[in-house]
Amino acid sequence: MAARRVAEEFRELYGADPDGVWAAPGRVNLIGEYTDFNDGFVLPLALPHTALAAVARRADGVLRLHSADVSQGVVELGPDGLVPGSGTGWAAYPAGVVHVLRGAGHEIPGADIHLSSTVPTGAGLSSSAALEVVTALALNDLYGLGLPAAELAVLAQRAENEFVGVPCGIMDQMASACATAGYALYLDTRDLGRRQVPFDLAAHGLRLLVVDTRVKHALGDGAYAERRAGCEAGARALGVRALRDVPYGELPAALDRLAEAGESDDVRAFVRHVVSDDHRVEQVIALLDAGDVRAVGPVLTEGHASLRDDLRVSCPELDLVVSAATAAGALGARMTGGGFGGSAIVLVEEAEAAAVTKSVEEAFAAAGYTAPRVFPATASRGAHRVL
Repeated sequence: MAARRVAEEFRELYGADPDGVWAAPGRVNLIGEYTDFNDGFVLPLALPHTALAAVARRADGVLRLHSADVSQGVVELGPDGLVPGSGTGWAAYPAGVVHVLRGAGHEIPGADIHLSSTVPTGAGLSSSAALEVVTALALNDLYGLGLPAAELAVLAQRAENEFVGVPCGIMDQMASACATAGYALYLDTRDLGRRQVPFDLAAHGLRLLVVDTRVKHALGDGAYAERRAGCEAGARALGVRALRDVPYGELPAALDRLAEAGESDDVRAFVRHVVSDDHRVEQVIALLDAGDVRAVGPVLTEGHASLRDDLRVSCPELDLVVSAATAAGALGARMTGGGFGGSAIVLVEEAEAAAVTKSVEEAFAAAGYTAPRVFPATASRGAHRVL
């Protein structure tokens, strides 16, 4: 029904039928935060919330973009209008995809695109990656490029890095492009090796809640880049290609070496988080493979403490979600995504979901915070054609 609505909006907007409608989901990351740009491990799952794109081919080199979610008219960009960092706002995400596809040698004569998304923006759930991936998939199909899903994800990441100017890792785009319903996506971000890990919580009487704190974050403000630079400095000082090459069992010795080399407390803390979070990804996968899903909870909570104390990317609202949820009986909870706002995840017994949700909402009200948005996360399908 949503796809038909988007197709009808396209007709009203552009005066013709689209050639098709495509969908790409947002994602929530179960564990493995700030590890992706360190060649490490992540374990995201696709959300049922998606970006939809109705698209038609053009032959004149013009790109026309419109979003149902932004109070702005059609953005029209000519053949010479795709300039990195040109400040086109939301349109930079799909425009960047066209730019990198053309730069990679793929002929994209133009397109009319109408977008509509249910992925919450500013919530750390990869609304931008969904826009990029759905655009890449639609153009791949319409122009017969024959690119596999993983390659589309890499091109979408390049669009965000090079065109939009956000130095994100590959996780968000890979999750949106390659996830499978009922599974979490284990991804080795160095070689893009991946495996679908069973994640059917309902079969275990469990539920994963997403709590959108409604605190907006902006990763372009330098904090993300500062942590990335600190991690890279730590890797250089340790003589490794990336922090994923530091074995968890050797972490104490590595931290001592960093201190001896005169690295700052910040760098040491960033290294401690990344190496330990890579280990937590491996722990969670082993637990899921063994069917011991409830034991994942404490690992999530431990991960939040690391993000809060070592990486310092949490905020009072995220910390309150974790403390209120665990006090109310949740199995575990942690912030997810880039931090400084956004969302947290909470693993709960299905029978306790309503009570835990109520406790979090009451805690926010008592603290004078804006009421959070709480919804269940079901491991959903990656990007695909709808119509």
